[in-house]
Amino acid sequence: MSYQQGLYPIIEKTAIAKNTYSFTILAQEIAEMAKPGQFVHVKCKGYFLRRPISICEIDRKKGTLRIVFEIRGEGTEALSHLNVGDVVDMLAPLGNGFDILEPDKKAVVIGGGIGVPPMLEVAKQYQNPMAILGFRSASAVILEQDFKQYGRAAVSTDDGSYGRRGFVSDILNDYLKEETPDIIYACGPAPMLKVLKQIAKEHGVRLQVSLEERMGCGIGACLVCACRTKKDGKESMSHVCKDGPVFEAEEVQF
Repeated sequence: MSYQQGLYPIIEKTAIAKNTYSFTILAQEIAEMAKPGQFVHVKCKGYFLRRPISICEIDRKKGTLRIVFEIRGEGTEALSHLNVGDVVDMLAPLGNGFDILEPDKKAVVIGGGIGVPPMLEVAKQYQNPMAILGFRSASAVILEQDFKQYGRAAVSTDDGSYGRRGFVSDILNDYLKEETPDIIYACGPAPMLKVLKQIAKEHGVRLQVSLEERMGCGIGACLVCACRTKKDGKESMSHVCKDGPVFEAEEVQF
């Protein structure tokens, strides 16, 4: 695993939804190495443990990374108080990213809640990808227009306050009645990924999932982020930060 650690300046900050922020960070060396699906480990001032945040976008020409995060505790709240010109203590890029196919392949990207941001860089790798985005309600919807720059996008909300009432699995089921993609990518809560795994299996479509787990070190030393996987008939414990966060869905034992 090759990564960098250092202090990197924030060059753009935007509040994109309630308690949800977008940072663009100048980090040339990291941008050159980063791949869709990897994450950064950020040190929040006043807190010992770093916070893992998925990479939303990579711009190698400008040497920047974009991260999008939701305030979920005191650490991410402290992070949200940083402004343009401040520096972020960052360890990155970490983890294994998604397997990207040829640009003309038919791809579907699916995100649930804060699992939406890492799917944007994946979508950018394809010609006219289909994005399926799920949120709690209209106030939580993020990045819809960003996805529409690169292809199609459909939104569901739990309460029906925006887009289609229901879940991303409902939209995927309808999509698969009309089209058969070469690959599906997904990131979000485990119950969502478990349902998507079953749907992909029924339709014979490859699915890669990015798991969300609490992490300590981010590099596979502390063993906090263990998940159960099965490969070649053998069950074992894998670690999301080092072996993932991306796995073939058929390997993950939800």
